[in-house]
Amino acid sequence: MRRLQGRALVVVLAVALFSLAGCTPPPSEPAAVTVSGEPGEAPTITYLTPLHVDVTRTEQIWPGTGAELLEGAPVLIDFWLEDATDASLVKESYSTNPTAMLLTEEDLGTDLYETLRGQKVGARLLQVSPGSGSGASDYPTVTVVDVLPTRADGQPVPARPDLPAVSLDASGAPTITPTGTEPPAILVGQPLIRGNGDQVAANDVVTVQYTGFAWTTGEAFDSTWTHGLPVSFSLQDVKAWAEGLVDQPVGSQVMLVVPPDYGLGVTASEELAGQTVAFVVDILATGHPEQAGS
Repeated sequence: MRRLQGRALVVVLAVALFSLAGCTPPPSEPAAVTVSGEPGEAPTITYLTPLHVDVTRTEQIWPGTGAELLEGAPVLIDFWLEDATDASLVKESYSTNPTAMLLTEEDLGTDLYETLRGQKVGARLLQVSPGSGSGASDYPTVTVVDVLPTRADGQPVPARPDLPAVSLDASGAPTITPTGTEPPAILVGQPLIRGNGDQVAANDVVTVQYTGFAWTTGEAFDSTWTHGLPVSFSLQDVKAWAEGLVDQPVGSQVMLVVPPDYGLGVTASEELAGQTVAFVVDILATGHPEQAGS
């Protein structure tokens, strides 16, 4: 469950002694910023305000244990950004949905690109930056970034022989082999990989990678893998996905077989009208709107 945590400002004894003596810490020594909190939850950031920042610096709070981020490939992050002059929250993603971008300097900007470059999925990173000198962003910032997976990550589930076989390429993009049989008459939500994250609720906003296929031919008609980035959307807008993904944990890959009487809610060509389709969906994150701000 994604919960917001409170922020605390701590005046440490050493700084208090400096103040009593009429002194300030040497400018060559960066002010201390402490990050605490559990993986998957918003961080608690502790520092003395106003924080004086001369140059951008980064710190790995903990390393990632997943795949290394690749140049030009998708990267999915949660972040918590504060104005370091008073520790006020500027923006965060933990109560909504993660942000997907490409690992390029053009897409991320120089500072965030350098912070993420060479990291692995699962890392938590701290970035402290001076003001940019450009209007509204002309203040120092403290940012914590969590690097999330961009593909399913869990335990494989035995395949069902009555459903199309799924193959994955090196990036995780799926293809299917049609069964040559008649499709199921009812909606099917079959796990292919079972994750161990939060469970999806019917009204959630989910972040996913997916590909949609025609049941008969196995031809793909829509895919985030070819678009380049994961997407986030509300399950309230897609009845079949809300029913088929409910209670599935984050990290899972699920095959959804959708009969023609369901509205797809995704891009599909006109020739698919009246046909059964199959989606292979990697569930990367889920957000519970009713819990935002709790």
